[in-house]
Amino acid sequence: MCEPTRTTRDAVCGGKLLDRAIGFALTALQGVTPSMLARRTPCAVWDLDMLVLHLGESLAALHEGMAGGRVGTSPGPPAPADDPVSALRVRAVRVLRASAALTPVAVGDRRLAGDMLTRAGALEVAVHGWDIAQATGERRPIPPLLADDLLAVCPLVLPEPPRRPLFADPVEPAPDASPGDRLVALLGRRPLS
Repeated sequence: MCEPTRTTRDAVCGGKLLDRAIGFALTALQGVTPSMLARRTPCAVWDLDMLVLHLGESLAALHEGMAGGRVGTSPGPPAPADDPVSALRVRAVRVLRASAALTPVAVGDRRLAGDMLTRAGALEVAVHGWDIAQATGERRPIPPLLADDLLAVCPLVLPEPPRRPLFADPVEPAPDASPGDRLVALLGRRPLS
């Protein structure tokens, strides 16, 4: 069990961090309508439909790792073509239910602590939640406390630049940037504030 400290080493329990990231992403997803799915996103080559499908696949991989101890053994249930937003919500709930299991996970030929998987998952989910919020026009920022916790996790889970195809190279945030703006800039997005 994680202690309620805010050190870089603990950064926050991976499960609790993932819960908060999923909550943020699901809030951003609330405003998505079928007519919005063709909108551009901060992810240069993806429209909102592709982003929602990608985030659903990421959640399926997280669930697979948490529930089965291995990522990459099964593709997970396919998302219904007629409602990718609903499919994403279902996958998010599955991950939330499985996030208490923090056993080691095999990713390819590597072993990863379960808590590290949930921390990496929290980063992926929160930043794509931000992408969704930008595409819908809400421009909802990542909450400062969540962003601070994710910034503390970044040195543990992010590869060094160049890091394509995983993430775009970092961009320079404004000197007075909020924690959320610093986080999205670190992951190659242009903060909007």
